[in-house]
Amino acid sequence: MSAINGSRSEVFLLTGIPGQEHIYLWISIPLCLMYAISIVGNSFIVFVIKTNPSLHEPMYILLSMLAIADLGLSITTMLTTLRIFLLNSREITHDACFAQLYFILTLICIESSVLLLMGFDRLIAICDPLRYASILTPQRIAMMWFVCVLRGVVIKLPLPIFLKQYRYCRENVLSRSYCTNGEVMKLACSDITVNSIYGLLIALLTEGLDSLLIFLSYVMILKTVLSITSRAECLRALNTCVSHFCVVLAFYTPYLSLTLMNRFGRSPSPLVQILLSYICVMLPPLLNPIVYSVKSKHLRARIVAICVKWQESGRPKSQAKLTVPSSILSSEMR
Repeated sequence: MSAINGSRSEVFLLTGIPGQEHIYLWISIPLCLMYAISIVGNSFIVFVIKTNPSLHEPMYILLSMLAIADLGLSITTMLTTLRIFLLNSREITHDACFAQLYFILTLICIESSVLLLMGFDRLIAICDPLRYASILTPQRIAMMWFVCVLRGVVIKLPLPIFLKQYRYCRENVLSRSYCTNGEVMKLACSDITVNSIYGLLIALLTEGLDSLLIFLSYVMILKTVLSITSRAECLRALNTCVSHFCVVLAFYTPYLSLTLMNRFGRSPSPLVQILLSYICVMLPPLLNPIVYSVKSKHLRARIVAICVKWQESGRPKSQAKLTVPSSILSSEMR
């Protein structure tokens, strides 16, 4: 028993989906596919935007920032998730667990900040288009990216520091395949009041405040759009916000639902809460590159051009011929 207690004091035990261990191998197949799409898709988005000067505009630069945050989030959760479902390896040291939950919290905060900046970008583009280029200069965007990263790194840092100071003497079993602050905190035998209050406070001041500001920006956008007399111009303006609106819903809906569920209530079933936690970290990185690749004609044209170029480079030179419809290249979402 002393050996077991000693082991519990040094490691946590992660869990995939309780009661479904016999189908872990089958579950790992769609998980591997989702992670592959997320990593390849977001990496490709960053590559396309970086290598095409025509895409060095505020909207696409912010999209590349979002893709970087999504890429980091996928890699951070993939390491333990696939290890459980493929190898049934559940153990994770305390330090590794604290590091993982810190990176997850930081990347979520950064992604929330970038989504707020993208909402501000759409607000300026629609409400004050004549000053769009002068307001969102490359220097200001770089400074905003630095502030987003610094905000996430600094404001989330106390959480793993608090957890590091606690003593863990209970059953060290976590209900998910990655570490979260709320679950680890509940396993401590120490007073967790400070961690609990601070965690809730910064959640309200970061993701909560960001979602509120995004909502207010859309209220102002709708007010401006509805004042446009031309119905075609009105629909065109709203169409530029569709991608961002879908991404915002995919990010905030499961995240805020899970946060409120953990703090103020209980889910109808523990399985619902576990599945919702997977959606929080897996859906946005998977969905974001797909949504923007489909909705942004200009970005889609560059992706098609690169894919065709790669395809043609593998053929004999006599057969190589790059053809991209001019109608696609000339279309650009503003």
